[in-house]
Amino acid sequence: MPAHSFDVVVIGAGAAGLFCAGIAGQRGLKVLLVDHGDKVAEKIRISGGGRCNFTNRDATPANFLSENPHFCRSALSRYTPQDFIALLQRYQIPFHEKHKGQLFCDRSAEDVINLLLAECVAGGVTRWQPCSIKSITDPMTAGAGSYQIESDRGRIEAPQVVIATGGLSIPKIGATDFGYRMARQFGLRLVEPRPGLVPLTFDGEAWAPYAQLAGLALPVLIETGAADATPKQRKKAVVFAEDLLFTHRGLSGPAVLQISSFWREGQPVRINLAPGVDLSTLLLRAKASSKKLIANELASLVPSRLADAWVSRDPAWQKPVSEATDKALTTLADRLTDWQLVPTGTEGYKKAEVTLGGIDTRDLSSQTMESKQPGLYFIGEIVDVTGWLGGYNFQWAWASAHACAEALAAKNLNGA
Repeated sequence: MPAHSFDVVVIGAGAAGLFCAGIAGQRGLKVLLVDHGDKVAEKIRISGGGRCNFTNRDATPANFLSENPHFCRSALSRYTPQDFIALLQRYQIPFHEKHKGQLFCDRSAEDVINLLLAECVAGGVTRWQPCSIKSITDPMTAGAGSYQIESDRGRIEAPQVVIATGGLSIPKIGATDFGYRMARQFGLRLVEPRPGLVPLTFDGEAWAPYAQLAGLALPVLIETGAADATPKQRKKAVVFAEDLLFTHRGLSGPAVLQISSFWREGQPVRINLAPGVDLSTLLLRAKASSKKLIANELASLVPSRLADAWVSRDPAWQKPVSEATDKALTTLADRLTDWQLVPTGTEGYKKAEVTLGGIDTRDLSSQTMESKQPGLYFIGEIVDVTGWLGGYNFQWAWASAHACAEALAAKNLNGA
């Protein structure tokens, strides 16, 4: 059978793949979009509690992690949150800002998925799902001008291939290592992938005193980054002011998901459980006028479950505040406002919202997303660019997809 011929094959029908295919098709390219799953954009569907935190109004390159933090600047500057907002408005999709620039659909994440599918229809994109790719052969090896792609639905020929298969996070919705395998096949370097935006876990026995707090959420300041190390390392300390959630196995919530991307094994995290409260001064003041138990005084300053759990750890705190020593009260305040603990690990890819690391940006063009393997492009989460929690990773998907699609169109126009 003759091969199916296209100008470009986009592998991966997630946020980046759908967007890139739609734009490239609208620029006049004959595009095939393939995905091994039978559904599109499952990560969009489950994001933001089903309402899709599709971008962050305030996104800047400073909100992204990478071995090369400057790599994302070009794509982000050429396709901004305002550009994607304008696209939503064109489709009359209602949205709202929830917190710190985070934008969500009013109705459902399906609105964003339907927009992307409509963009693909407008571009005349051919979509094969489910369709697994078995192999991709280098044009040089094949002695042809195009990549030879073996798939479930037959052989495909295309001079340009875009890999938008995402990372390893949330395998239950179809995550695979396909993109990393392709990168290795074509001699591209990888920054070791690891789970990002993920809950932190602790040793069972050591965590036992805190397991009773499971379900408790409160605003905190959280940081990591060797605050007790050298001045140069100390500069790298990262601090977030967000909500923390206690779980049976450890810590979660936005504060912990944010810090998890910066935390490395063996490092401590430091948490202020009462930000903006001068606990030491208030407890010493209460000592002079109150007959209440320390736990009861503390419960007026922090959640009562937290107060009870904390004072149970030391007999010096299990008495009326008037009978406590100044040292006991200041120590209690210090422990609550500078709680230092070392996670044993994370909940792994099954709970991670993103994958850190990926295709080494030294092997990619920041202008076009083309790799040093001619005609092979990588976009979205598979690239070593990872955003903070709060819509930033979707913005990277849109921006990298747009940069890639424009480059594909320009190459096609120039007859290259």
